[in-house]
This record gives sequence, structure tokens and C-alpha cells, in this order.
Amino acid sequence: MASSRDRQRKLAREKLDRQLARRAAATRRRRQIQAGVGVAVVLALIVVGSAWALGAFDRDPKQQAAQDVCLWTPQDATANTNLKDVGTPATSGLPTSGSRPMTINTNQGGPITAELDLAGAPCAGASIAHLATRSFYDNTTCHEITTEGALRCGDPSGTGLGGPTYSFYDENVPTVPEASPSASPAPGEPPAYPKGTIAMIGNPPGNNGSQFLVFFKDFNPAKPTYPVIGRVTGGLDVIEKIGALPTVDNGTGAKVKPKTDVLLQKLTVGEPSTAAAPAPTSPASGAPSASPSAG
Repeated sequence: MASSRDRQRKLAREKLDRQLARRAAATRRRRQIQAGVGVAVVLALIVVGSAWALGAFDRDPKQQAAQDVCLWTPQDATANTNLKDVGTPATSGLPTSGSRPMTINTNQGGPITAELDLAGAPCAGASIAHLATRSFYDNTTCHEITTEGALRCGDPSGTGLGGPTYSFYDENVPTVPEASPSASPAPGEPPAYPKGTIAMIGNPPGNNGSQFLVFFKDFNPAKPTYPVIGRVTGGLDVIEKIGALPTVDNGTGAKVKPKTDVLLQKLTVGEPSTAAAPAPTSPASGAPSASPSAG
């Protein structure tokens, strides 16, 4: 028989083995927990890193596309049959600085050259360029010589109601000092619309489409409403010649229709330039143009 000492040694060894097994199991569990936590941390870092790269933590989140510059409001061509559908310009990626050259040829002479102001009126510049690429203006009449001293063009219907099937808001409407409400410029103050100014005219006001005015004399209203979009740089003498044509009743009682048809034969718009549009200057005429044809 085993001595009592041997039994005590066997019991002590079994006890030690049980303690070592428990310690090994605890170590395995601790390592499993640590491994799980490590994997979770790595996954969390991957998720956070991906979100940071995509701009989720930016103060101003990165936009998915270029910011819209212009908003084009659809117009109902079934309600107004004078409207012509030629699509709409882009809303983003449009130039908002510098200028863009525009050239007009008429049956009364030309070319008439101008610069569109992309800083002051980027949407008007984008719209006219879009319409020009669709030949929207070609072979249309300038249907009115306004009492304000401007030639009104850009309506294929010749009614004053025509345009594209979209409209856009006013840009760059001049302001005048409150102290000078008279129709004449205050001393030392330029007129709101110097000779050579190109401005949009909406129907109703603020509902701009394709129609524009080219002023052949200074105009200084008490409250300007026409958005200035550019400036004639050459051929202003042609505009002045057209402005001197006799006018007849346009059918509404207003004697503003040119007695001799003024045909806008071609309107083209060139590529944007970083150069700013020329500042309006009053009374000088534009550079000499090609000899006007008989009207």
C-alpha cells in the first residue's frame, strides 16, 4: 500500500495540474479577447479612414458635383406658343469671371462687337452662348426701337412674348443714389445705362429669357430694372443708325416698330476670357464698323 506521504504528493500534484490548466484556459480566453478587440479596432480605423477620405468629417462636406451657378426655370410652351424649345444651358461649371466676346451682324450693317460680363451676369452669358450655338438668334428681327433709346432684339416671334422654354433671374441691376430720382443723371454721376450698354429685358420683368436691349443713347431711370450683361466694343455707329430709323405702330398703339425691318442675321459668342468686360463709358461711340447697307 502507498504510504500517506505518497498520497499527499499525488493529491498536491493533481491540485497543481488543475491550477495550471485553469491558468492556461484563462490565458487563452484573454488572448482571444485581445485578438477580437484588435480586429475591431482595425476595422474601426478602416471605416473612419474611409469616411475621412470621402470628406465625412469636413466642416463643409465635399460636394458630389460642381456647385450650381445658375437656375433655369421651365416655361410652358403650351401656354405661350411664342416660346421655342432648344434645351437648357448647363447649371454648373460655368465661368463666373472675366468676359466673353459676342458678335452681331445685321442687314443694317456690322459687325457689332461686344463683351459679355461673366462676373456681373454669368447666367446671362451662359444663356446667350447656349442660344447662339442653337442658332436661336439667327435671322430674327429686332422688333422694337424703345422710347428709352435702345434697340430690342432676341425674340424669334417678333412679338415681345417669345423666348426659350426657360427663364432665369435678374443679375447686375444698376443702383442709383436715392438723392437723384430725376430722369437726368446727377452731376458727376454716370447714367445707369450709358450708350453702348447691353441689358436683358424680361417679360414680365425679372423673367429673363433671350431678349436684350442695346442702348444707343444714355438712359438714367429713377429706378433701374434692366440687368446689365455687357458692353458694345465696336460698331456702335450701326446701333445709332438703327436707332434713328422711323418707327410705326406695333399693333398695340405704341409707335416703336422699325418702319424698315432690322434683321439680326447672325449672333455668335466666343470662348470665355480672363479679361474683365470693359467698364461702361458714356457718350463715346464704338469703333467704326463695316459700311452699313441701305435699310
